[in-house]
Amino acid sequence: MSARDHRPGSLMAAEIAEQPTAWRRLLESGASGDSDIARAAALIRAYRPRFVLFVARGTSDHAALYAKYLAEITLQLPCGLVSPSTMTAYGARPDLTGVLMIGVSQSGGSPDLVQALEVARSRGALTVAVTNNGDSPLATAAEAHVHIHAGPERAVAATKSYTCQLLALHLLIAAVRERATPADTLCDAADALIDAESGLATIAQRYRFVSQLVTTGRGYSYPTAREGALKLMETCYISAQAFSGADLLHGPLAMIDPQVPVLTIAADGIGGKAMSQVFPRLAEQHADVFCVGTPAAVAASNVGVALPSNVPEELSPIVEIIPFQQLALHVALARGGNPDSPRGLQKVTETL
Repeated sequence: MSARDHRPGSLMAAEIAEQPTAWRRLLESGASGDSDIARAAALIRAYRPRFVLFVARGTSDHAALYAKYLAEITLQLPCGLVSPSTMTAYGARPDLTGVLMIGVSQSGGSPDLVQALEVARSRGALTVAVTNNGDSPLATAAEAHVHIHAGPERAVAATKSYTCQLLALHLLIAAVRERATPADTLCDAADALIDAESGLATIAQRYRFVSQLVTTGRGYSYPTAREGALKLMETCYISAQAFSGADLLHGPLAMIDPQVPVLTIAADGIGGKAMSQVFPRLAEQHADVFCVGTPAAVAASNVGVALPSNVPEELSPIVEIIPFQQLALHVALARGGNPDSPRGLQKVTETL
């Protein structure tokens, strides 16, 4: 490894840049009629679930939240996020007949997720694992496995594994519906955002000394707000709280002032339009607003990054997280940190 490769943030920067390549690999793998996605989708269609449960932790929990929105909207099925401790710590054994449980994990090695899937399978659920490791305990515990094909991820902060999870979950749900994914422009849109990274390095200086901030979005973009906050917390050691745009107006707005920046997502679509209720209230609080979204939303904010206009709303979270990843990288570096290896964190966290 060269001296250049040892620079703080070099791993995270490289893995952010690798995302379009990883997506192309995943799209190519999923195109086969005999792919793991096709096999899992066939099982799900045959099972005809009445309810979908997702189980995940950390970054993967935000991917699961995205899939919850997607499944509720496009499959018209009620969905929920599992609290693994109900089964692992409290010993709950609910009747899960007719339930599809999907476990989402980069490593597939978290014992609580494995146990949750094992319990679910024993209690009548159809179980599917979505991981970056086909030989992992989670993949083995499930009846079907979807490989996200992110490739090795060496930085502690997840970047390409997160967006590959989003895309894999989208492909899986599209395959259940037996519909094609309109992903033709996705990789090109990401290439454009990555090429514009220098603008985020400049914006990062604005937030170099902040101690707390808020992230917010609605609909499909709410998981982006959650993941963006996590990236800033784990790499920059900033207290970052994520709210849906609706929840922000129900009390937390009172904490906003010029010293508490608000990072927003207002992509083109229903969720972005719903954010139009939020921006005037932020202006009333004299908030410093950073926006990732439509050109109009960015122009109405203090600073921001305009998203490409040709990405459908349901796919937008896969690209809109990239500016937040880049911002976290550059804020961490500006604060003298190393986002490749945040203090106290490990790549795989084992919980019970």
